[in-house]
Amino acid sequence: MVDVLDNKRSATKFRVLVEIADRQPAVNQGEIAEAVGVTSQAVSEYIRELVDEGFVEKEARSRYRVTKQGVDWLFQQASDVRRFADHVTDDVLGSMQEDAAFATADVEAGDTVSLSIVDGLLHAAPGDEGPATGVATTDAESGEVVGVTGFAGIIDLEPGEVTVFQVSPIRSQYPDESDALGDAAADADLVAAAGVEAVAALRASGHEADVTFAAGEVAADAANRGLDVVVVSTTDLAGRVTDALRDAGLAYEVDDT
Repeated sequence: MVDVLDNKRSATKFRVLVEIADRQPAVNQGEIAEAVGVTSQAVSEYIRELVDEGFVEKEARSRYRVTKQGVDWLFQQASDVRRFADHVTDDVLGSMQEDAAFATADVEAGDTVSLSIVDGLLHAAPGDEGPATGVATTDAESGEVVGVTGFAGIIDLEPGEVTVFQVSPIRSQYPDESDALGDAAADADLVAAAGVEAVAALRASGHEADVTFAAGEVAADAANRGLDVVVVSTTDLAGRVTDALRDAGLAYEVDDT
């Protein structure tokens, strides 16, 4: 347990020191009492204790300043609280959240299921053979949606490949038909376009875009779900696309049609 959360007194002392640090050097004990939810007398006692511990020094009447030792203690306690909060959010609440998946076979509530990503969507199979598992919260037949909670492990998933094709904007050159673009679009799981000229280039190659807005963000999300993506973009919009891919930590190839 984090030291400042061990008991109410430790937590209150931490909060009083935070209030002093925020208000120093002119410290109004009544304001601190109101902020923390204790009496002014209690604040006075906590301040005396903090002075005795070397966390606060008294400069004059109602004037206090947090010492370097006090600052170091605040940093340490705040870091511990942050790590504890991350543990609660990621490990405790994260395992309690419920998500939806497609059942690959008949599942009953309470069954352990193995989790996988197929075509970018979560799937649940009966059993615990997979590297990532959960617990079904609903009954479902094969192909139906099943609720899943109690997540454990990591889904074994490789990011998809992203290829960015650049085409000239209309003011420079109308996009020509591209065999390379057509082949890549045919093999891709998702095709995104940024710009009208990009849509036209895809149509010239015999394909329609699955997405015609937020192409970079959608491509990044899809690739992180294991899908191979082709993005066609005009040269003046390509920077937005590649910025979104870099922000997501994804590798990509750029090909000029």
